[in-house]
Amino acid sequence: MARRILQICHNHPRVRPGGAEVYAHELHRHLGRRAEWEPTFLARSGPPHAPAGSPHEGTRISPVEGVADEYLLYPGDHDFDWLFGTMRRRKDLYTEDLRRFLLALRPDVVHFQHTLFIGYDAIREVRRTLPEAPIVYTLHEFLPICHNKGQMVRTMDRSLCSEASPGRCAECFPDIAPDEFFLRQRFIRAQLDLVDLFIAPSATLRERFVAWGIPRERILLEDYGRVEAPPSGEAGRPAPHDTLGIFGQVNPYKGIDVLLRAMRALGAEAPLLRVHGANLDLQEHGFREEIAELLEAGDSVTSLGAYPPERAGEVMAAVDWVVVPSVWWENSPLVIQEAFAAGRPVICSDVGGMAEKVIDGVNGLHFRVGDPESLAATIRRAVRTPGLWERLREGIPPVHSIAEHADVLTEAYEALIAARRAAVAA
Repeated sequence: MARRILQICHNHPRVRPGGAEVYAHELHRHLGRRAEWEPTFLARSGPPHAPAGSPHEGTRISPVEGVADEYLLYPGDHDFDWLFGTMRRRKDLYTEDLRRFLLALRPDVVHFQHTLFIGYDAIREVRRTLPEAPIVYTLHEFLPICHNKGQMVRTMDRSLCSEASPGRCAECFPDIAPDEFFLRQRFIRAQLDLVDLFIAPSATLRERFVAWGIPRERILLEDYGRVEAPPSGEAGRPAPHDTLGIFGQVNPYKGIDVLLRAMRALGAEAPLLRVHGANLDLQEHGFREEIAELLEAGDSVTSLGAYPPERAGEVMAAVDWVVVPSVWWENSPLVIQEAFAAGRPVICSDVGGMAEKVIDGVNGLHFRVGDPESLAATIRRAVRTPGLWERLREGIPPVHSIAEHADVLTEAYEALIAARRAAVAA
C-alpha cells in the first residue's frame, strides 16, 4: 500500500519560480511516478507574490486548477510577523484550516520545504494533529537563525556574518531590542524541536545549524536531486569561449551588481554577457534603479528576462561560462547543478555552498566574494586562457539525479515512520 506524503512549500513555481520551489515541485512530481508514494503538494499563495487571493471568499485552501494532487494555501500575507515567523492574529489558519486539511489527507509523512509566510506554528499543528506522522524539514537558507531574510549578511555593510546572537542581531536591526531576538530564537527553536529530521543540501548549511544548536544526528546531509534536462543539442562550443551568462533570481544577494560592475571595469575588453533574471519587480525601488542603470551602461550586456525551469539547458547552451556572483553564503544553488548538467564551467564567489560545489581550477573558477575587480580578473583569465574551458569542462561531475535523491529520502522516510509509530505506541 502506497504511503501518503505531504510537502508544504512557501510558494508554487507556477506563481514565482525560485530555486526551493522548483526543486520541491520536481520532487513532488517524481514521487508521484513511484508506486510506493501518494504525494500531495501544498503551496502558499496570494499577495504579494501572486496577484490575487483565494478564488473563493472565506476559503483558505483551494486545489490548483487542472491538477489533482496540488493545493494552494492563502494565509493572508498582511498578517505575517517577519520577526517571529508566525501569523500575528489569524491562528485559526493552523487550528482550523490546516488541521481540517491534515485530517482529511492523513499523510504518513509531512515534509516542510519552507514555512515562510505560513509560519513555524504549522509544525506544531502537524505534531498535534498527526502524532504518528514524522516531520521532515529542508533547510534552504538560514532564515530560522537570521532575521535578514536568512542570508547571514550584515545590514550595515553587506559583510558576511558567521554567527547570530541577540546583541549582534540588534546591531543589524537597531529598532529591535536584543531581548526580542532572544525571544525570537526561543520561539523558533521550540517549533523546530518537533522536527524529526532536517535535510541540509550543503555542509556549509549543516555546520551553521549545528553551531546554532540542532543536534548533528538530526540533520541529514543530502544535496538536491534534479530532473534530467533534455539534451540541448549544443553541449560543446567552438572557441573562443567568451560568452558569459547569469541565471536565476535578481535580488541584492545574488550579486548581479557585482557582475555588472566587473563588466564595466573590463571596458572595451568585456566579453558578451547574457542576463536571464526573474523577480526584479519584487525588489526595492533603489535596487531596481541601480540594476537598470548598470544594464544600460554595458554595451556587451543583453538582458533577456526570466525563463521557465525546463528551458535551463537550452538557455545555458548559448553561453560558455555560468557566473554565480552571490554575496551571501548560498546553500546549494540549483543554477550550479543546471550549469554542470549543460556542460558549462562555473565562475563563482569563493564562499559557502558555491565554493563547496565548484572546485577552483577543476570544474570552475573562484573570485573574492563581492569584489568586482577580482571577478573582472577571473573573467579575463577565463576567456583569454587557451584550453582552460575544455579542461574545466572535463572536470564537471555528474549531477545528483532526482531518482537517486528520492531513493535516499524514501529510506529516511520509512525509518522515520517506523520509529515515530514505535515511540507513540510506547
